[in-house]
Amino acid sequence: MKKCHIVLYLCINILEIQIKKTMLSQQERFDIITLIKYEVTPAIGCTEPIAVALAVAKAQEVLGCLPDTIKVFLSPNILKNAMGVGIPGTGMVGLPIAIALGALIGKSEYGLEVLKDLTPDALEQGKKMIENKPATVYLKQDITEKLYIEVIAKCGKDNVKVIISRDHTRFSYIEKNGTILLHLKDEIDGDVQKDETVDLSFLKVCDLAFESPIEELRFILETAKMNTAASNESLKGEYGHSVAQTVRHGSQQNVMGNTIFTRMLSVTAAACDARMAGATFPVMSNSGSGNQGIAATLPVSVFAEETGKSEEELIRALVLSHLMTIYIKQSLGRLSGLCGAVVAATGSACGITYLMGGSREQIAFSIKNMIGNITGMICDGAKPSCALKVSNGVSTATLSALMAIDNKVVTSIEGITDEDVDKTIHNLTKIGSEAMNETDRMVLQIMTSKGE
Repeated sequence: MKKCHIVLYLCINILEIQIKKTMLSQQERFDIITLIKYEVTPAIGCTEPIAVALAVAKAQEVLGCLPDTIKVFLSPNILKNAMGVGIPGTGMVGLPIAIALGALIGKSEYGLEVLKDLTPDALEQGKKMIENKPATVYLKQDITEKLYIEVIAKCGKDNVKVIISRDHTRFSYIEKNGTILLHLKDEIDGDVQKDETVDLSFLKVCDLAFESPIEELRFILETAKMNTAASNESLKGEYGHSVAQTVRHGSQQNVMGNTIFTRMLSVTAAACDARMAGATFPVMSNSGSGNQGIAATLPVSVFAEETGKSEEELIRALVLSHLMTIYIKQSLGRLSGLCGAVVAATGSACGITYLMGGSREQIAFSIKNMIGNITGMICDGAKPSCALKVSNGVSTATLSALMAIDNKVVTSIEGITDEDVDKTIHNLTKIGSEAMNETDRMVLQIMTSKGE
């Protein structure tokens, strides 16, 4: 064999070995796909007040009767996200109606669609229940868990305690008349135990999205179908601050024009406009957040449609976007002082870069560009103006992808960006989960002391 052929042969084999090193095993692929299906689920309404309604519904079911009194203890992050957001189908905002309807018509088996059996009669009953004031909301003291909901309900001589923690649908403690019916170890007894989870990385996310058989990933198309339907319904009316309508039909439309970019903005903002205003149609959420599901889906699906991409390309881009969001949320946590739009838009930036023909290196560039730009955008609760933050995320994701395709990247000598993309991601999540805790406390203090 000629020397040049030997060298070429060796190079090909070295490349094959490198590729194999990053390939997922069949079990890893199964576990990651299972994780996506767990984290990407339908939800009606903002997940924080809906999770409170879910806890109340479970308490009512365990009691076996409508509670005479309900006490609700919430972590600061839950309280912050539940104060100013619309409750689906009610025309009302905040926790009182969510608690009342959870007790009256909620079914825990529905999960985050717990209030989907709402009727006009039930709404009137809920309003009367609020007038009688059987429910009281408190800030839970001395806990570090950011997602914590505790409901104590009484009916006659019976009393029940239900706790949801660490996940919007995770019942961790149920007690009736002093008898413990369920107890999963976590912060309720000071024994913090990390759930077993899939160990993700940038390379694993890319491998799953690009190398898996397409039929195993086809389920992700439901995210585009559901969230597009929500956006289309929203555009038929006026919801929230009508951010989408302003982008599409604002009095100064000539400023932004009618482009792929503005359609990405308007379609994404529309779904968020409606969701935050309390629309009754579901959206596909990601990691417990409907807005994250919207922001991880619609910029990618609109770009794919507008640029004529194939169904397979759309599927792989959506998987990349959603799984990257899940990966970042693993170390950030369900709730934090960092706006979730930053995370989901980073996922979108990856999906858009892929659809532009980007390599793995360029996808990593898009992540660094995102983190070098909008890290630090605060979460000041769920509310109609979240559509503005989601739009900001879409805008930054598009710019980050365009820069990445041109091989322009925020370098490791700038700010919190590291040469290693995984370290860059963890720098972001450290800021959101640790450094912004004091910011979180100040935000809640401001929100709860208005008018004083």
